[in-house]
Amino acid sequence: MKPPKPATDPSPRDDSPAAPTREGGMRRGLTSYGDAGFSLFLRKAFIKGAGYTDDALDRPVIGITDTGSGYNPCHGNMPQLIEAVQRGILLAGGLPVKFPTISVHESFAHPTSMYLRNLMSIDTEEMLRAQPMDAVVLIGGCDKTVPAQLMGAASAGLPAISLVTGSMLTGSHRGQTVGACTDCRKFWGRYRAEEIDAAEIAEVNDQLVASVGTCSVMGTASTMACIVEALGMSVPGAASPPAVTAERMRIAELTGTEAVRLARSGAGIDQILTEKAFENAIRVLLAIGGSTNGIVHLAAIAGRVGFQLDLDALDRMGRETPVLLDLKPSGQHYMEDFHAAGGMSTLLRELKPLLHLDALTVTGRTLGEEIDRARPAFAQSTVRTLANPIYPEGGIAVLRGNLAPGGAIIKQSAADPSLMEHEGRAVVFRDAADLAERVDRDDLDVEPGDILVLQNIGPKGTPGMPEAGAFPIPRKLLRQGVKDAVRISDGRMSGTAFGTVVLHATPEAAVGGPLAYVRTGDRIRLSVSARSLQWLVDDAELARRMAEAPAIEPTAERGYRQLFLKSVTQADQGVDFDFLKAAQARGKVPRA
Repeated sequence: MKPPKPATDPSPRDDSPAAPTREGGMRRGLTSYGDAGFSLFLRKAFIKGAGYTDDALDRPVIGITDTGSGYNPCHGNMPQLIEAVQRGILLAGGLPVKFPTISVHESFAHPTSMYLRNLMSIDTEEMLRAQPMDAVVLIGGCDKTVPAQLMGAASAGLPAISLVTGSMLTGSHRGQTVGACTDCRKFWGRYRAEEIDAAEIAEVNDQLVASVGTCSVMGTASTMACIVEALGMSVPGAASPPAVTAERMRIAELTGTEAVRLARSGAGIDQILTEKAFENAIRVLLAIGGSTNGIVHLAAIAGRVGFQLDLDALDRMGRETPVLLDLKPSGQHYMEDFHAAGGMSTLLRELKPLLHLDALTVTGRTLGEEIDRARPAFAQSTVRTLANPIYPEGGIAVLRGNLAPGGAIIKQSAADPSLMEHEGRAVVFRDAADLAERVDRDDLDVEPGDILVLQNIGPKGTPGMPEAGAFPIPRKLLRQGVKDAVRISDGRMSGTAFGTVVLHATPEAAVGGPLAYVRTGDRIRLSVSARSLQWLVDDAELARRMAEAPAIEPTAERGYRQLFLKSVTQADQGVDFDFLKAAQARGKVPRA
């Protein structure tokens, strides 16, 4: 028998079981044993132990991320999705190979899923680099999984295509449609205000999540699903089909087929994640009344390919991009209604004058071509026209001022209009523990019109920047009929949340940002129209307070927490690790 040819030899296959016909596939990223030919020979010997033939191993290898987990009901349809993706890959002549990565669920991750997003991105990136594949299908759904996968794939550089798991079905409570998790918050608020009793809140709990899948409103998961399609990283129509539908499975099969085409084309993810793609994604984020988390995740994904998110340019884009999607929490409907209205094709068709139609997608066609290929428009009321929006500006506004020199965010489309221009006395909670201990005490020093401030829940403060920014209205106020109050923090809030909530105050309190020095009794002025967040103390008083209590940044003795606290960036930079950003800067998005 002739000795195997070196793995770098591109010559046609001979009689050796170790000599493939392509540069990719099983000869990609060979394990080093000092002999490339032997490395390939050994790899093929082991994978043949799983029953593969030489013919199978000579096809384009398509990796499939398996993020199924008993702790992740958002990914509960993972087995069916993988089966459908595998079918599409096989029908297109590829070889599907599934592999596991970390799976993160919002409600099952302590201290917060955001704390683990970067870890999942590292896991995804390194598995894409380590294992032989010509393209990868990224299957995720719950809030942090999709951005983690895109971050990891962007850094790895392989051809990649995203498949979201899809939204859950809605439930019904006493004849009223309910769904996670805007209605979770609404009913829990009523329970805290003693408007409903323990028996009814237990009934609601059984109905809020009617099936596997992601939240049925425009929360972070649905926001990321729409953003992925706007980026051109998924097949058309992938954002909206519910998790348990046949259409979701057909989308999965088509995704597998397109993954093989991507592998054969060799089109890397950097050809999709361009400046124009990010601007399209930002436009969609604003038009859907999307989650404020979308800004953090887009900043992190953009940073992986060398772009810096420009918050001021984003805000200027928001001035000319109204909210068109009538979904909770900004509107009234659910993801099922959005899908019935035509999904993203309906929205993108309406946004067409504001989009970069020449941006490339994973299908090899441009966004404009995909819009033109979509099913024809029909009468519906879930997606409004530009002339008849549900909110005249983008759902998210960027605030500046001495309380947040690096910027802060408010979801204006889900806020109380009467509080958008407001000055009030600050009532300060030092951290989440202090909030939990005092917020419902009858002797809490708080009155209607006060501004509630929560410190130390930023990226380093907890750590992990929890979704505690929409923190509870004190029970003392609820009993007086107060339904909303201006709340300010350096944390995040769920995309399903609502209220007049100022988030992502940067720099955060834990690193010595001005928020750390606010005291109960100070006055704060919010003006969303002026994009202003002003703390009404003079510079001398601030300097005195800073000198009295200089910031001591949190540290940890060991492990991932130590890495996180040393390396995590602030909200405006995506809360990514500083060492994971692209080495070469490519400019800002959106363009000023």
